[in-house]
Amino acid sequence: PQALAQLLPNLGYSGVRNTNDLVRKQPNSLGVPTTYNDEYRSYNNIVTLKQPLFRMSLWANYQQAQYLVDDVNAVLERELKNLGVRVVTAYLEALLAQDQLDLVLAQKTFVMTQLDVARKTFAAGSGTRTDIDEAQARLDMNRAQELEVRQNLAFTRRQLEVMTGQNVDVLEPLNIGRMPLLRPNPTGLDDWVAKAEQANPEIISMKARVEASRQEINKAKGAHYPTVDAVAQWISSGSENVNTPNSSYTNKTLGIQVTVPIFAGGYVNSTVRQAVAEEQKAMDSLEANRLDLGVRVHKEYRNVTEGVEKVKALEQAVRSAELLSVSTRKSFEAGSRTLSDVLNAEQQKQLAMRDLAQARYLYLSARIRLFALAGDDVRAGVQQTNAWLGR
Repeated sequence: PQALAQLLPNLGYSGVRNTNDLVRKQPNSLGVPTTYNDEYRSYNNIVTLKQPLFRMSLWANYQQAQYLVDDVNAVLERELKNLGVRVVTAYLEALLAQDQLDLVLAQKTFVMTQLDVARKTFAAGSGTRTDIDEAQARLDMNRAQELEVRQNLAFTRRQLEVMTGQNVDVLEPLNIGRMPLLRPNPTGLDDWVAKAEQANPEIISMKARVEASRQEINKAKGAHYPTVDAVAQWISSGSENVNTPNSSYTNKTLGIQVTVPIFAGGYVNSTVRQAVAEEQKAMDSLEANRLDLGVRVHKEYRNVTEGVEKVKALEQAVRSAELLSVSTRKSFEAGSRTLSDVLNAEQQKQLAMRDLAQARYLYLSARIRLFALAGDDVRAGVQQTNAWLGR
């Protein structure tokens, strides 16, 4: 609107009211110098209407303003997408912290049970002091891990509260049964890169800045061109002239005003060179962002595709670790394994479960980031992720 206003008619009014005290000395009819003192009031009213007819700089400024609006709209869209990504990531980090706490507490309960068994076995004369010390050491380490995980859980919840402005009480957990492992669609990496280069808000913003910098060159060159304006003016004045203090005038004019620049000391040429350099800078920034975008899309695409395989592999690892834990406990009860073996097998199972939970959340986060980079609607990705939550 500001740029357009400079191309539209400009109407202005100015008014002057004066009280004049005129001292006039002149010879009288006898040739004797005489002083006359007159007091009178004068006024002046001017209404001016100016319409630009040809101003290259103003037209280039108007076109540039449209690209600047496109730029800020793209920046706003980028920030909205980034906000969605940050909130989803914070939510999933809070869920991961809760899962880690649950695993640590489950492991703590298991170790406390084994410690109790080791003490009773030792008291009965069939156990060893080493088993008690081993279980106690694992329990102490587990308590330290619990403190660390609780601290991380409090931090992730506080982070989510700051983002949303709401208190975080109970978060809906990830429902594994409802979460399918989906590969990116389209399946080709080149398709995602091409899509991102066309629809990514950051690239759209940079393209708008390149076009705006080109219009800046036209604005600078416009200082070489003449300006043409249509001017209409209405003037009403009274007692404006000391020679005719009691007269009044009304003057109406309509015409064309042409201003031709001739020489400005090289200022215009300098601003043109500066604008050309700024255009090159904008083009270089666009290319740098395009290449960086390709790298980020490649990373998130791989995180999604490989995340699917990683989750499947870790699901198998958890099943194997559970079988190992069960068989180790039975072997311990049969006397062929030690308590240390039982604790190691249980710890291996807990680590596999932790890695699996982390892989699932990283997979979900990568999907949202990939959607955002490709310019897709992040809200749709959030709704899809939300459908996989719930007890």
